[in-house]
Amino acid sequence: MKVVIIGCGRVGAALAHTLSDDGWKVVVVELKEENLGRLGPDWRHPLVLGHGMDEKVLEKAGVAAADVLIAATDGDNTNLVVAQVAVQRYKVPHVAARIQDPARADAYAGRGFEVISPVKMAIDGLADFARRAKGDGG
Repeated sequence: MKVVIIGCGRVGAALAHTLSDDGWKVVVVELKEENLGRLGPDWRHPLVLGHGMDEKVLEKAGVAAADVLIAATDGDNTNLVVAQVAVQRYKVPHVAARIQDPARADAYAGRGFEVISPVKMAIDGLADFARRAKGDGG
């Protein structure tokens, strides 16, 4: 299986290592060359330097042959655009976008790609914690 990961911040780099360890063919796309250092000196998968919204960059990363694309930059707008392009233009079968803004995550849910909202997950998890504490009489 081939995955293209857009963004090599903490999330993208850790995800790249996790999927590589699981046997995936991983391609990482990153705008800032210094961020690629997060992968470490032993990284042996392809790296593409450039903006994930640039179709030439996506094509260089082999997006048309990807089984999965994950947009994990620190920008919601970038992730949304990349996810939509991957689904609509390149017909990538499995696409996910990390979206920080919970309202925006709700607005884009059900648009042909998975929306992962770490902020929304934290809110939901902490609210569940508080509800359990209340149920304990605390």
